[in-house]
Amino acid sequence: MPARNGQQYIEGLKKANNHVYIHGEKVEDVTEHPAFRNVVRSMARLYDLQYEKPEKMLYPSPTTGEKVGLSFIAPQTIDDLIARREMIMEWARVSGGMMGRTPDYLNASVMAYGTAHQWFAQGDPLFAENAKNYYEYCRENDVSLTHTLIHPQVNRAKAQYEQKDAHVALHIVEKTKDGVIVEGARLLATQGGITDEILVFPSTVNKASSKDDPYSIAFAIPNNTPGLKFVCRESFDYGKNEWDHPLGSRFEEGDAIVLFEKVLVPWDRIFICGSAEICNATFRETNAVVHMSHQVVAKNIVKTEFILGVILCLMEAIGIDQFQHVKDKGTEVMLILETMKSHLYRAEHQAKLDRWGVMTPDFAPLNAARNWYPRMYPRIVGILRILGASGLMGIPTHADFENEEIGHLLERAVQGKNLGGYERVQLFRLAWDITLSAFGGRQTHYEYYFFGDPIKMGMAYFDEFEKEPLKEYVRDFLRQIQSPKPYYMKAPK
Repeated sequence: MPARNGQQYIEGLKKANNHVYIHGEKVEDVTEHPAFRNVVRSMARLYDLQYEKPEKMLYPSPTTGEKVGLSFIAPQTIDDLIARREMIMEWARVSGGMMGRTPDYLNASVMAYGTAHQWFAQGDPLFAENAKNYYEYCRENDVSLTHTLIHPQVNRAKAQYEQKDAHVALHIVEKTKDGVIVEGARLLATQGGITDEILVFPSTVNKASSKDDPYSIAFAIPNNTPGLKFVCRESFDYGKNEWDHPLGSRFEEGDAIVLFEKVLVPWDRIFICGSAEICNATFRETNAVVHMSHQVVAKNIVKTEFILGVILCLMEAIGIDQFQHVKDKGTEVMLILETMKSHLYRAEHQAKLDRWGVMTPDFAPLNAARNWYPRMYPRIVGILRILGASGLMGIPTHADFENEEIGHLLERAVQGKNLGGYERVQLFRLAWDITLSAFGGRQTHYEYYFFGDPIKMGMAYFDEFEKEPLKEYVRDFLRQIQSPKPYYMKAPK
């Protein structure tokens, strides 16, 4: 079938009737529940956009020739990479980059597993075939995916096999003729309640030893699989109107704890089974982490452009755009934006075909960007918060402006230098939703931990960085300095 539209996405969720819980209750229909209906419609908007801009969003399926989502493409050229990135940015602009787990993120990942399917054959030739087939299945059916990477936060000082209760984390219980039975919990499935299937894969940061083999499994199953439950955190969509909560009312993706209660995973849906060694290397060896990072950096550029735009509009609205310290803060965000663009440009234009025959971006600049941006995003938001100052607190609601007794008084009281009161408050409510609302707070936390603990990521980055050429450069420089040796280093006469 060709790429889906928004209505087909919604109908798919209704039909699936996934096992979703929130606020202590089981959700009967996520497409109508107050915690999910608005973000479901935002997701549907993305799928509709595929048909509004087919030349940018779709490409011919290599299997059927029908138009499928461009985020699934296995790039063969740099132009393919750029086309995929432009498609990613089209989707990101819908939410100002505020939806971090739009379908393109995992679509790129599934593509990498599918094209590198032979990597999984070392576990079992069947697993290689599964990875290849699953990529085609997702591409041809425009499947929306959530994923879970990490074990519950019980005792981070110990490996899973060392835990007091070693059965808390998702683990292999039994292998049967029909598949593998798994049980336990995993964190933290963003969009878990509003997607079709779940990918269970190892963390990109946390490595395991062979003693953790029972916890080392990778598979994909439908979200309505018996025994699979999503327990969603409190929703930050509080049912307010879009004017008052311009972001939280539309783009609250949600995050969920995933519970597996004697879940049967069919053999044809398994990619890794009982091998920590394979799990540890999968993201790098398949280049999934590279293609996922490509999507993330593109999304973060859009997000930075959006917030910078809010900063500039806010400066202009209240006439602070000529102050020295204000310009300096704006410049800081501009420099972050241009640095991210440079990383992306280098990654794309230094791309090479990998051993699986896929045009793959240069990981070095993407790796730098994905390590750097989590440290920068809190600063970007902090600058917006500082510049908004008390104006982020003095923000009436839409209902206040509609009140016949106070509306016209407010219009005058909250006006800006270049905006009327109504328009200025609308802008400041957007700035508030980025900085101080529950939605905005989650965004900052989410970006900081996007790929994992930034400190652990930084340590891994340091360890993997090619340091020896730089040290040898300095040693060689010092060797060229002409100077007599001190007396105690001279050979005796």
